[in-house]
Amino acid sequence: MRMKAAQAIVEIMVKEGITTAFGIPGAAINPVYQFLEKAPVQHFTMRHEEACVHAADGYQRAKHEIALAICSAGPGATNFVTGLYTACIDSMPVLCVVGQANTDQLGQEPFQCVDMPDIVKTVTKKAWCVMKAEDLPGTMREAFRVMREGRPGPVLVELPLDVQNSWLDFDIDSYERSPVAEVKPDPEKIRAAVQMIGQSKAPVIIMGGGCVISECTEEVVGLAEQLQIPIITTYQAKGAIPEEHPLNAGHVGIQVGQPLGNRVFLDSDLVLAIGNRFSDRHTGDLKTYREGRKFIHINIEARQIGLVFEPELGIVSDAKLAVEALAEEVKRRALGPVNAERCAQLPALRADLARKTDYECSPIMPHRVFQELNAAFDADTYFTVGCGITQIWSGQLQKIDKPGRYLPSGGAGTLGYEIPAAFGVKAAYPECTSVTVVGDFGLTFMGEEIAVASAFHRPIIVVVVNNAYLGLIRQNQRGYGFEYAVDMPYNQDGTIDYVKLGEAYGCVAERVFSPDELRAALTRAKACSQASGRCYLIDAICVKTQMCDMGGSIAAVKSWAPEGPARS
Repeated sequence: MRMKAAQAIVEIMVKEGITTAFGIPGAAINPVYQFLEKAPVQHFTMRHEEACVHAADGYQRAKHEIALAICSAGPGATNFVTGLYTACIDSMPVLCVVGQANTDQLGQEPFQCVDMPDIVKTVTKKAWCVMKAEDLPGTMREAFRVMREGRPGPVLVELPLDVQNSWLDFDIDSYERSPVAEVKPDPEKIRAAVQMIGQSKAPVIIMGGGCVISECTEEVVGLAEQLQIPIITTYQAKGAIPEEHPLNAGHVGIQVGQPLGNRVFLDSDLVLAIGNRFSDRHTGDLKTYREGRKFIHINIEARQIGLVFEPELGIVSDAKLAVEALAEEVKRRALGPVNAERCAQLPALRADLARKTDYECSPIMPHRVFQELNAAFDADTYFTVGCGITQIWSGQLQKIDKPGRYLPSGGAGTLGYEIPAAFGVKAAYPECTSVTVVGDFGLTFMGEEIAVASAFHRPIIVVVVNNAYLGLIRQNQRGYGFEYAVDMPYNQDGTIDYVKLGEAYGCVAERVFSPDELRAALTRAKACSQASGRCYLIDAICVKTQMCDMGGSIAAVKSWAPEGPARS
């Protein structure tokens, strides 16, 4: 069948399962848009190209299905870079398609011409510029395979304008998906791992984000229950085990870590780490983190084994296949509880080490914001979080009871991810409740995408933790003995009015100063988004200079929260 390459790419994307696109049309990509118009793909026109990728990223995290981010050439395409980095470091497959000048103009510096494959090579799994129409089907087949195989991640396909308009012989019925190879564990190493667990006295499981991606969180919990081993979740796996599960030992880390997780980890002698990366905010000082315990590290990407430090045993495997193999080997050996007495102490220890949140002051103590969020929303609610002090409080204090409901920018810590990602969740599940928690400064990064949620009747709830400071940067500067360019009094004194901003973007919006006002506002926000379909923005005026608990070592996290009732 004779067709344009622009039609062929749309037909291929549909056959590969693309049903949703986030994009901004432009002259260099309009031939593809001509065929997108009649395709069974729902397209959302965003307000910034970076937001296209964040929305597709949020869609993927919520639904585990690849979405399309698409835009024109030049500065539109370069705006994709931050979104690609955010998706890449957190292992999220996103298909990015961008336009380009005609092939005979490349290298001549024509209008809006930039070499995107070269620019994004460090923030994608792979990137291509399709120079001939007949190469398109093979390139797309490879792009989808690369996204899905091994550690998932984004790809970018650049399409010169003349290639889009070129004709080729192509029959979509003859197009077949490329098979995706499974990464199975070495049976001998599985046996060695179970032997190490059986010989340990105080083992702990680290459940990483790879377990959420591989959809094996229930299997990990089942393995832990059989062996009576505490489960620590990384930040990316928050919610992978219910908050009140007897084996939930919280997070480990120097920022979004929790006292319970750090205590249980430090008291362990063996760590079974599944689908994690040992990132620096998780480990802190490596000597403290490693001393006195052995490590088994399971990761689908061979490069990750030994990247930060050499474990005693490394297993390259998909998380689900590895956990299934471990469970079979445990059953074969009839290995029972390793240390049931230790696990029996966890619920009491969790209560004893819980951070204080019930502050009654006005302006609001930031900790209290998260107490009210925990009370207001059910376990099916989706939350997105970006970066900064608000993200740290969120990671420490929010309670999430289901996997895949807490969707943070983890590895990149991207301000601006929060709102478009929350919209991407609503695109995936229109009936769900999608809440984004953002600082007053972070709101101004990609905040315009609230207008997209309003325009497409996909209401999101935006909770602004307004402390009128670059809070985390202020805290970091104080460690150097100075404070400069981080105070933003105008964010609270009425000079900058986030209520009017929200209203301008189609929200119902209000400002609150006390816990009681916040609680009532959250009730109204839920009712409004369900009844009227309008977005809701709550500007929560918080204590300005409160710092967050953190430190350089998991054994030395300093608490800055006042012990008694806070007063301002």
